[in-house]
Amino acid sequence: MRHVSLGNLDLSRIGLGTMGMSAYYTGAGSDDAESVRTIHRALDLGINFVDTAEVYGPYTNEELVGRALAGRRDNVVLATKFGLISHRNGDVPALDSSPANIRMAIEGSLKRLDTDYIDLYYQHRVDPGRPIEETIGALSDLVKEGKVRAIGLSEAAAETIRRAHAVHPVTAVQTEYSLWTRDPEAEILPLVRRLGIGFVAYSPLGRGFLTGQIRMDQLGADDFRANNPRFANGNFEQNLRIVNAVEVVAREVGATPAQVALAWLLAQGDDIVPIPGTKHVSRMEENAAATDVTLTAEQVARLSAIQAPVGERYADMSRINR
Repeated sequence: MRHVSLGNLDLSRIGLGTMGMSAYYTGAGSDDAESVRTIHRALDLGINFVDTAEVYGPYTNEELVGRALAGRRDNVVLATKFGLISHRNGDVPALDSSPANIRMAIEGSLKRLDTDYIDLYYQHRVDPGRPIEETIGALSDLVKEGKVRAIGLSEAAAETIRRAHAVHPVTAVQTEYSLWTRDPEAEILPLVRRLGIGFVAYSPLGRGFLTGQIRMDQLGADDFRANNPRFANGNFEQNLRIVNAVEVVAREVGATPAQVALAWLLAQGDDIVPIPGTKHVSRMEENAAATDVTLTAEQVARLSAIQAPVGERYADMSRINR
């Protein structure tokens, strides 16, 4: 698999998101053995970028990834995130990017992942009660100590990214981006390209919607998507037009809708690394093969012309773009 560089990190063109193995989606945590096989197969196929977070579970996904990477850690660019759990206050769900909490979070992640360092350590969501300069200063200390190789931000606003990067180089910004969510194109992508910051696209398959395989009656009551506005009755049906357009191109190139959605994203630039998530070996193999799909300029333009979906991408957007 071809590699790209984000700062000092050498990444496979496509990474692997592991959240759904342990949290938020129907079937999460039901087959850890298959999840481990999926991670191992990804590594065998040349995918070297694995993304997790302490809040996934919480904690259980980092533990799973740590077990899966045993004996293979040195060949992996490992990313995790902090900031949605306040360890200072009894491990309660809360935005907390204080230096004290970061110190507690990194120690917990290192232990669960069974490693001495994190390659890419993200602030999961911006903490409005804490200056970003203070947070980045604490992260830069971890870099100096060798516990973190590179710093990242997730769902941060353009001005926050500028301020953070002025304190210490930000290697990557992670934000939702796909044919399902084009928001970063307005401000974030132009900014990170000017600053030389890489971009990691999470949910590049629109939380599975772009595969054409999702049906509302398949989702459990505890599935995040069951309460997502874009999956709501009425909106879901309207948004199927996006899948229909992707399926047309998929038939033209002899690929799956998922592969076309990823190929479109790869065509947006070598500074973008998508991290599709799955807990199944077969789906991971399908996603990895998207690097072999070539779209014509006309097909890329046609896909780019698809209108935005109906509904916000989160029920609560207050923690996004801050």
